[in-house]
Amino acid sequence: MVIVDDHDRSKALPVDGGGLGGGDASGSTPPYVEDHPHPASPIEGEGQIWEVLASVPDPEVPAVSIVDLGIVRDVRPDRVALTPTYTGCPATQVIETMVRIALDKAGFENVQIETTLSPPWTTDWITPEGREKLRAYGISPPVPAGSRAVECPQCGSSHTQEVSRFGSTPCKALWRCRDCLEPFDHFKCH
Repeated sequence: MVIVDDHDRSKALPVDGGGLGGGDASGSTPPYVEDHPHPASPIEGEGQIWEVLASVPDPEVPAVSIVDLGIVRDVRPDRVALTPTYTGCPATQVIETMVRIALDKAGFENVQIETTLSPPWTTDWITPEGREKLRAYGISPPVPAGSRAVECPQCGSSHTQEVSRFGSTPCKALWRCRDCLEPFDHFKCH
């Protein structure tokens, strides 16, 4: 794995791969996502790599693929660039390991995996399908900039209240619905 700052590709730094640390070893994969944001135009092999990546779930929200989450930033026949949801995300090494296993299993052993930190990931990169999958999983997706209404993923009410800025993972906050009285995670905007 290599960490790359897009401003200067000549300063790529090798990084140790780390351990597995979790993930789903069952081999089950979420459904393929038809429309994913391709930052570059596809060429031979890239479409197959995108399909493989769309089968890799996020380890902290397994209902959403890493493609739906928007952390796959670039795919080339020889490399895949991933941007973590935030610097220091504990799932980064697990995701890289899951991507490596999926690529190897599909016959793409020579594809290099890079971590790209610039530009930083934003919740704007979550696909519409990803937002719906978050909601169906019981997590309120991030709201558009300027909007204050956080909708309950259970009943759809916007009569909600933040309980704690810190939720079950660093990228989520704990909220509750004042109508159905259910607690829920809300994916923080950034």
